Amino acid sequence: MAAEGDVDLDLEADENCTGKPAEKPRKHDSGAADLERVTDYAEEKEISSSDLETAMSVIGDRRSREQKAKQEREKELAKVTIKKEDVELIMSEMEISRNVAERSLREHMGNVVEALVALTN
Repeated sequence: MAAEGDVDLDLEADENCTGKPAEKPRKHDSGAADLERVTDYAEEKEISSSDLETAMSVIGDRRSREQKAKQEREKELAKVTIKKEDVELIMSEMEISRNVAERSLREHMGNVVEALVALTN
């Protein structure tokens, strides 16, 4: 009596009568295997506390420098004098809020034409 495996082999032999080698079943999980290798590598890597503290201090320093630069820029913009008529002109023409109109005028040193061009672009 033939075993189950023998019957499957006989069927495969009957289907392959053309002389061409039987095609191997394609693997659909090759991408998953690659992903597992990357994941395994990342899981094995340990982060030391000193490296973490160094990275956090670098990030904190960068944020504080950016915040300081932003405050200095705001102080510079606050020193620029703008006319109330210019602000109202930009507000009515561009249909924007007073804060946006003032900010645009200050960034362009009170020049109405440059402020309007910047707002349209």
